[in-house]
Amino acid sequence: MYVLRLAATRFAAFCEAAYGVVEAVMHGLEPLARRVGYDRLERPMAAVESVTKGLIFDCRMCGQCILSDTGMTCPMNCPKKMRNGPCGGVRQDGGCELAPTMRCVWMEAWTGSRRMRNKAGIAKPQPPLDNRRWGRSAWIGHLRERRGE
Repeated sequence: MYVLRLAATRFAAFCEAAYGVVEAVMHGLEPLARRVGYDRLERPMAAVESVTKGLIFDCRMCGQCILSDTGMTCPMNCPKKMRNGPCGGVRQDGGCELAPTMRCVWMEAWTGSRRMRNKAGIAKPQPPLDNRRWGRSAWIGHLRERRGE
């Protein structure tokens, strides 16, 4: 998955455009999702997200996806699970201090963000991780948040 994760960063502009299409489709389907019930859709949507986002972005299923703000790089791949930038332990060669053979996730995120329309998203402070959301659908969570649930 690491190779595809790096490719998603390299092609962040394309991934951002694809994300925009998926987001528009999800918002269009929101009335149907509401009728069916978010709780009923949670497990099947989480399964779809796990496969698709897992393959492309090496997604860890935190349930609070911020790919569109992090250069299409999942910050949960950081061994320290940093959601607001690098930890300060980045090696001179750009490697992670805990996994030296891996390039710092935030170095990749910065590279990806420079290729996106939403270049400023990477500077946006992210809320702390809600550990109750692990394994849940980020899209269902997004739809619920839009409705104020």
